[in-house]
Amino acid sequence: MIATCGSARRSLARAFADRDAGPVLLFVEGSAGLGKTHLLRELADLPETPDVARLWWRCGAEGGGPEEDEAWREPTLLLVDDVHRADEDELRRLRRVLAGLEPGSAAAVTYRPEELPVPGMPLGGSAMTYPFRLTVLRDRLAPWDEERVRRAAAEVLGGSESCTAEAVSALRERTGGVPRAVVDLLAMLREQRPVFTGTAAEVAAAGVPTRLAELVLSRTYALSPAHRPLVWAAAVLDGPAAGDELIAVSGLGAVPGSDALLRALESAALAELGEGHYGFAVPLAAAAVRDTVPGPVRQDLHRRAARALGRRQPVAWASVGEHHRAAGECRGWLRAVEKAAESAAASGRHQEAITLLERTLATPGIPPQARARLAPLLARNAVTGLRSDQTVEVLEQIVRDADLPPAVRGELRLDLGLMLSNQMGRFEEGWRVLEVAAAELREVRSVLAARAMAALVTPYWPGASLDVHRGWLIKASAAADDSGDDAMRTAVLANHVGLAMSWADPEAWDLVEQLPVQSTDPACVRQAARGLCNAADSAVWLGFYRRVDGLLTEGRELATRSGAPYTEHSASGTRLLQEFWTGQWLGLAKRCEEFVADTADMPFLSSDAYVVRGLLAVAHGDWGEARSWLSQRGTFGTENLPVPLGATAAGAVIRLTLARQEVADAAEQARAAWTVVAEKGVWPWAAELAPWAVEALARAGDTATAHAMVRDFAQGLGEADAPAARAALAWSRAVLAENDALAEGRPDGLLAAAETYRKAAAAYAELPRPYSQALTTECAGRCVLAADAGGGEAGEGGEAGEDGEAGKGRASASGEAPAAPACDRATTASAIAGLEACAQQFTDLGAVWDATRARALLRTRQPAKKGRPPGRPSHSDQLSPREAEVAQLASSGLTNREIAATLHLSPRTVEQHIAGAMRKTGALSRRDLAHRI
Repeated sequence: MIATCGSARRSLARAFADRDAGPVLLFVEGSAGLGKTHLLRELADLPETPDVARLWWRCGAEGGGPEEDEAWREPTLLLVDDVHRADEDELRRLRRVLAGLEPGSAAAVTYRPEELPVPGMPLGGSAMTYPFRLTVLRDRLAPWDEERVRRAAAEVLGGSESCTAEAVSALRERTGGVPRAVVDLLAMLREQRPVFTGTAAEVAAAGVPTRLAELVLSRTYALSPAHRPLVWAAAVLDGPAAGDELIAVSGLGAVPGSDALLRALESAALAELGEGHYGFAVPLAAAAVRDTVPGPVRQDLHRRAARALGRRQPVAWASVGEHHRAAGECRGWLRAVEKAAESAAASGRHQEAITLLERTLATPGIPPQARARLAPLLARNAVTGLRSDQTVEVLEQIVRDADLPPAVRGELRLDLGLMLSNQMGRFEEGWRVLEVAAAELREVRSVLAARAMAALVTPYWPGASLDVHRGWLIKASAAADDSGDDAMRTAVLANHVGLAMSWADPEAWDLVEQLPVQSTDPACVRQAARGLCNAADSAVWLGFYRRVDGLLTEGRELATRSGAPYTEHSASGTRLLQEFWTGQWLGLAKRCEEFVADTADMPFLSSDAYVVRGLLAVAHGDWGEARSWLSQRGTFGTENLPVPLGATAAGAVIRLTLARQEVADAAEQARAAWTVVAEKGVWPWAAELAPWAVEALARAGDTATAHAMVRDFAQGLGEADAPAARAALAWSRAVLAENDALAEGRPDGLLAAAETYRKAAAAYAELPRPYSQALTTECAGRCVLAADAGGGEAGEGGEAGEDGEAGKGRASASGEAPAAPACDRATTASAIAGLEACAQQFTDLGAVWDATRARALLRTRQPAKKGRPPGRPSHSDQLSPREAEVAQLASSGLTNREIAATLHLSPRTVEQHIAGAMRKTGALSRRDLAHRI
């Protein structure tokens, strides 16, 4: 476990390499726990010295060491452990033995430098006369660095998930990297119940290992009672402290305090940690000493520590507060907490401020006046930063406090409403809280009333219509102007930008230009950053992908500079959406998963990542994973997703349901999702839902509702400049045209539908959106092939040669399609070329399911082949191309029925292909097949 000192190994290896060379004496110093004895054991096992005799000498042990007149006629390695324990007689004997070392021999002597009777002289107070031929070396063991601590943690904890970077950093800090302390503390964590999960708080709460506690307490209480308060002061300060601070906290006075510091250093109770700064060599030891200090004495020490730390610059107010609290000084504690939180917030360390304030406000008996000061501070930090459910619970309790002034209660209710809506995804509840807050604040604080009204302008939440948000915009703008507050005006402008961009207001881009990005007021800059990021998010939904980069770059830079981590994280979610739509799929799944992990405490913040990951899973054919990701993995209700994100997720779920031939369920899902978008009235947000919802209703036979959807979509868009929605409208019209043509048996209608699909594909190519372009190109090709089928079913005869069955049904991106009479060869050839291109585009993106489906559609136009042509491989021991496709989809989790629908095969044929693939690969199950292929 404890590493050998590499230089010590090399030094002794050289001594034995040349038997004619002079002897070598190696001194190895290291404080308690650094692994000196372990080092000697490793030196004793040096592979370079197979013929060398080993002699152990454990100083201070009865009968330890060889006789001083023992004649060494063969090469010998003398291993001397803990020479600081030797008495005068043993030291004299050791000195004579070392002076008599012969060529070909060596000695390694270890000691604790802090326990030597004479500092720097391991062999006693008088200088030793070293023989001329003796080479004398000195080495020093060092504490472990963080990487070495990580390896030890992985070894002891089994390399489990609890071996986190946070835990490793805390271990290194608490133990000072002293190997013995690290190993002992890890052993305690391994046995911890409940099981250690890898947090720094768990490391801090684990306690002090027995070996370390006994060592530091023995050294402390070896001091005289008059000197111990100096060590107690170091334990209370719990970190490197200047000598005058230690003396001031100890209460000993200058002269007695200086004397006590010298005695503490001589006894190794304390160590010099830096020039003029002192403390415990192992920081964890402070807790062991602190626990032994009598209560009244400890309170006095904390009182003096608070005063001493208050004189440092800059003042560590959080530490000052903890000392006031431990001293029983409630007012001083609360004042220090307030200053610490304000300082942290001013420098953008919102999470630090939140944690401190939550812990403080959760303490019973906090005076109402203090709660009225601290609670708004918590709320402001929580809204700006990142927070968990705990803050919401604290605020919900505080707003029920009847002793709070109305203005304070209104402010807290405002921040609570913002958190419920923006960070927790509890829109309906948050909306109600914000409406109450706006009413409460209207009479007492116009600035905050404007802030509440501005929050109600945000259109993303389900429920309220676009007209309701416009009404709140009018009220918020008037309140902001009345307040005369520039930051408030900017906040309203930022929300106005989001509202205008959402429905493609022609003035939206002019509003973006009005954001005060050059302001020197941090509050204005934070709001401007939010406005830019709101604009970027809306630009993604509208389809202005080329403008997103500039908005996000500037918005994130302003958010970082002004300390707005929530805005930074929301911008990261927008980036993931942009990357999906524009086809930047390489590594995107991993980026989504990392973002979800980074925001685990606030899953709503990562809802963009969940949906993008789900969309990727659909394209990859990982349908089980797709359902899980699209439902946010149960972290919160999907009905609370922002409207555009909810519509996108719903569209993907409807597509999956259609692919599974569950048409009635798909239609019900389509009606429910469409109702949410229609009630909101922001029609560009229907873009990712409309094509799939229209297809679901059309295939379910509810063509009247499907036509009404397309009509409402078109009327709702009007003349709005929303490129993604325009492309989706063309796609939706093509779906209707295809369905009507199939129902009426009109080949010309299928060709017209194909032309509309091609227009949609061209619109998507312009954006650019390669995946949507490929999907609509595939649909166009499907329509042409169906028109060219001559009245038979699409794909008739295409599978008879190899699979024994022709594909049947509508060969859509999510289901089946019959055929119609033929069209001209040029049109068919063009459609086939388009299908080949989109199949390759799917492959390049990594859309396994889509690529397989497109290739299957192409095969329906290949003539049936009887028997096997000369030279055609039999695939007797290798997977055939069809077996490989089926195995790929099966390993992704698709059922036989789902694979059959995708590849235009019967479930029986799919079953035969899977059986063949398992036999050829030796797979024991479908899951095993995934690894084999």
